[in-house]
Amino acid sequence: MTSTLHTTETTTSPEHRPDALLLHAPDGPDAAWWRHAVIYQIYPRSWADADGDGVGDLPGITNRLPYLRDLGVDAVWLSPFYRSPMADAGYDVADYRDIDPLFGSLSDATALLARAKELGLRVIVDLVPNHTSDEHEWFQAALAAGPGSPERERYIFREGSGPTGDEPPNNWLSVFRGPAWTQVQAGDPATGAKGQWYLNLFDSKQPDLNWQHPQVREEFHDILRFWLARGVDGFRVDVAHGLVKRAGLPAWDEASVMIDDHDGAGEREAIPTNAAPMWDQDGVHEIYRGWREVLDAANPAGDPAQDKILCAEAWVEPIDRLTLYTRRDEMHQAFNFPFLVTPWRAGELREVIAQSLRAADSVGAPTTWVLSNHDVVRHASRLGLPIGDPRPNGIGPNDTQPDAVVGLRRARAATTLMLGLPGSAYLYQGEELGLPESTQVPDDARQDPAWFRSGKTVLGRDGCRIPMAWEADAPALGFNDTGATWLPQPQEYRELAVDRQTGVPGSTLELYRTLLGARREHDLGTGGLRELPGYGDDVIAYVNEAHDGSHTAVLVNLGEQPAPLPSGRLVAASGELLGGALPTDTAAWVLLD
Repeated sequence: MTSTLHTTETTTSPEHRPDALLLHAPDGPDAAWWRHAVIYQIYPRSWADADGDGVGDLPGITNRLPYLRDLGVDAVWLSPFYRSPMADAGYDVADYRDIDPLFGSLSDATALLARAKELGLRVIVDLVPNHTSDEHEWFQAALAAGPGSPERERYIFREGSGPTGDEPPNNWLSVFRGPAWTQVQAGDPATGAKGQWYLNLFDSKQPDLNWQHPQVREEFHDILRFWLARGVDGFRVDVAHGLVKRAGLPAWDEASVMIDDHDGAGEREAIPTNAAPMWDQDGVHEIYRGWREVLDAANPAGDPAQDKILCAEAWVEPIDRLTLYTRRDEMHQAFNFPFLVTPWRAGELREVIAQSLRAADSVGAPTTWVLSNHDVVRHASRLGLPIGDPRPNGIGPNDTQPDAVVGLRRARAATTLMLGLPGSAYLYQGEELGLPESTQVPDDARQDPAWFRSGKTVLGRDGCRIPMAWEADAPALGFNDTGATWLPQPQEYRELAVDRQTGVPGSTLELYRTLLGARREHDLGTGGLRELPGYGDDVIAYVNEAHDGSHTAVLVNLGEQPAPLPSGRLVAASGELLGGALPTDTAAWVLLD
């Protein structure tokens, strides 16, 4: 989408306004790849199913990788594919050095990595260090060895409270609801032996590791080396802020939430995440400094093009605490969840963008933007809910339904804004199609452990994990040849399938392809960012300044009245313009004259 704009009300370009606020200085042309990469998340269960059993697999991913090359992303992040009993869809790992047969084999992983390299795609894999599966050999050894054994020291076992130890050691709650402790041995009044329990901040089949134990630390160093030797380019670290618990495991009267359901409605008390004794304790940073040494050793020449990276999944507030994870000797990236959860209000979005850039710049890190993933309601639906309502953990048929038209319009605008900002960005599979949250998942099809642990009152995350829509008229919408799917695909996915959008002007898929191509062409990921003056409070307006001297305006209109565009060449727009102006809930990039 290109055209020349000559509006009647032009905005002064930043080179003529030295007082325009500089939010971020540009990177150099030789910036490391991860500082500006766009990385696409594949949820293996739901991407492509080569063997037709209804669950996605590694050969299916390999077959579909050319689609991602053509989309224009730089790298792929794979959610867990390790050997697992699948109590939490693979985030309960029984063997970190093997592939679960559900997904394939180690040879399939080797073939995937080789094909990705041929296509110019880097591969990042998920790593789950906070907990293992209860079927992991270490935990089975701990159960067999009994209280006080060295084997139990690798996990967090404690005697229970109460006269016989048959009450949990403390009052902590699981993120998935219910108590965060599971009892393995009852107390014995006759001998005075107290009952023993283990900590599980998530499901009871996910016992937390004891990261004070040197064997745990060395084991994960070895796991990192194992996958680096096989050719992966980095690791997304699950629950990165949860590894260290406060000494003594003091009581905590609040829920052990990962995602705050506040959406900017009203006032709330701002409690730093590290106030909770199970989250964001300072000891995690020593662990990641050790990991960084392992990754840097895999690139002895220090070639930025060969960097292996760490990305933190850390639900941490305030932003300054999150930034600590990306200091120069720790992780390379941390998901910008404060940006993800910010409501669709211009002032709050403008503020979180400025805070994010300032905080990341203070430690020399890139900001890593994200709008959707496998744990949250898809942003094409989330943004279609009333602004200010609490964010849901899943949407069911009896809940307030998102406005699909408004949600998709805002989602396209939000993505256009995000990809116009400097730094790295992550996309979640299917968002490039505008896939909405499935709000019609039958109760008997739900698989999220939160659904069961909450007594079937918390819907959980199944609605954002629905298998991909590839071909509108094929079995399972092209997910496989048999029509089997581990979660049902909603009817509205048919018209959004890849083959229905490919080559169609104005489709969401073609918008993403345009944005990703233009982002690369104009070096927006490494650009500087300056406010573009002349707009009111309801329009977010920036200039992304490339190191070659070009200037791209990035604007999104959240107001009710159309906003004039600056004079220049229209590079992309998230929706149709209105008489050359930007309508409400619409974003655009303009290469300034």
